[in-house]
Order: sequence, then C-alpha cells, then structure tokens
Amino acid sequence: MNGLTRWVPRLIIVTAVLHFVWAFVQPNAWDAIARDGFAATVVDPDAPGYWQREAGVWFLVSGASFLILGTLTRALVRATGRMPAQVGWFLMATGVPLCVFYFPVTGGWAEVVIGALALAAAYGGRDGRGRRVPESPDARTRPAEAAST
Repeated sequence: MNGLTRWVPRLIIVTAVLHFVWAFVQPNAWDAIARDGFAATVVDPDAPGYWQREAGVWFLVSGASFLILGTLTRALVRATGRMPAQVGWFLMATGVPLCVFYFPVTGGWAEVVIGALALAAAYGGRDGRGRRVPESPDARTRPAEAAST
C-alpha cells in the first residue's frame, strides 16, 4: 500500500470535518431552523434567511456524505490494501461541475485534487495495459508481521 492510498481516506474525512465546521461558522440560520422546529424549514425560498438556511443544511449533508465516503474508503483500503478507482471518479464527477459552476471561488477544487490523488493511488501501480504491477515482497509485509519480527 502506497502513501497516497493511506492519505486519501484521511483527506476525505478532513474535508467532511471542514464541512461540518463551516456549516455552523458561516453566516447561518440554525437558530431560526431550530425555532421553527427543523421539519420543512428550508422549503420556502421567499422566507427570510432562506439562503442561509439552505447553505447550512447543504454543508451539513455534504459533510455527512464525505464522512461516509471517507470511512468506507478507509475500510476498503484496510481490507484490500488498494484504493478503489471509483472513489477518485466519484470525487471528480462531483468536484469538476462545482468548479465549473462556481468558478473560481469554490471548495470544489479540494475535491478535484483529492479525486486526482485517489485516481493516482488507484492506477499508480499498473502497467501500460491496465494490469497491476506486482509489489516487491518487502512492500507486502503487513504492520503486524513487521512488528512480530
């Protein structure tokens, strides 16, 4: 397992945490959402503070999505020792449109960078025909095996 394979899940989880923090740090309307009872409090675009409510909710939801993606990716990497290419393609498929629509001011750039790192980790150990290049025997040594020697 290479360094990128270990770091991509961590970067996705950090992105999730930043989304959670930003949902409450940016100008928001969480007090109004709570006062209105949470249910259906972001459905009326003519309501005062609608855009603040919507932004807060979307940052919270996207943070949860990143947390799910990051923890699942970490579990897959631990189980297989490899980065699934789908993680990189998913991040690119969502990050590139964000960069196009909100250019140039968007956090989508981080998503594109992490997606590119995930793709590099997934495809980095392949030959020109897409086949995996075998690792050296030293690289396959697991931490538990290395600790017992």
